[in-house]
Amino acid sequence: MDAEDWLRAIERELDVAQCTDQEKVLYGPHQLRGAAQQWWESYRLAHNNPNTITWQEFTERFRAHHVPAGVMSLKKEEFLALTQGTMTVSEYRDKFLQLSRYCPEEVNTDPKKQYRFLKGLVDPLGYQLMNHTFPKRQHLIDRAIVTENTRREMEEKKRKKKAQQSSNNTRPKYWINLLP
Repeated sequence: MDAEDWLRAIERELDVAQCTDQEKVLYGPHQLRGAAQQWWESYRLAHNNPNTITWQEFTERFRAHHVPAGVMSLKKEEFLALTQGTMTVSEYRDKFLQLSRYCPEEVNTDPKKQYRFLKGLVDPLGYQLMNHTFPKRQHLIDRAIVTENTRREMEEKKRKKKAQQSSNNTRPKYWINLLP
């Protein structure tokens, strides 16, 4: 997904520079190197009027050529099947954000993002948070992290208490054999 990452990075830079769409077509492809640069030169040469290429056309053609549809489908399926599993909430959040870009229709509103995020949380945590309403997804994530840490601390206290109790109960036992 290097091509997709490159495109997102260059779009951010061009947006910060407040480039118009026409300027984006001039400056963005100028950053291409190697095979991607050769592809762009070939595309421009084959185009009837290269000066009319829009930024949208560039990004669509770039993705079509450099980001295989099969990979996009796999990433979409990976996102739709994503669950927290053994990840921490923070790790799950990062993976969720990384993969969500492949399913924009599933996360194009905050309620949809919250629903998808909640759906993937581990059962005790997800069930506990499902009964709450959060104004923004970030509030949900913050609460999930705090709840996860609280649960972890409680489990650690239980383990220590149990270990302490079992060490108190491990006194040597003396057996007297009363049988001849």
